[in-house]
Amino acid sequence: MFLQFLAEQWLLVSALAACLMLLLFHEGRRGGPSLTPHQVVGLINQKEAAVIDLRDPAEYRKGHIVGAVNLPFAKLQERWGELEALREKPIVLVCKLGQTSSSVGKQMRAKGFTEVYRLGGGLVEWDGLHMPLVKE
Repeated sequence: MFLQFLAEQWLLVSALAACLMLLLFHEGRRGGPSLTPHQVVGLINQKEAAVIDLRDPAEYRKGHIVGAVNLPFAKLQERWGELEALREKPIVLVCKLGQTSSSVGKQMRAKGFTEVYRLGGGLVEWDGLHMPLVKE
């Protein structure tokens, strides 16, 4: 029955799929551009970008990007002043998979931060490319 509907209404199904993809793309961009690990390294080296790790402290200690500041998502509102101090620098948000960083990026852009970026794929992507991690 479902397959029959798909076959008969392929144009509607295609339009729905296209709308969903555009919505996901738009929502992702609102949190700031997504960067590859290599682009993040370039931004750190060329513009001295600040790296904010949004994971909890236990995950942060297991491995984080060199120079990253741990600002757990759960404590973000009470530690917002630390982000304000970095307003003039490019900021790269890092989380485990890239979803939390999108949410925080939206909040930051709404509060007037202009150079907010996200590590696409999060630290899982970074580690998957065997990029260096500091482990405590």
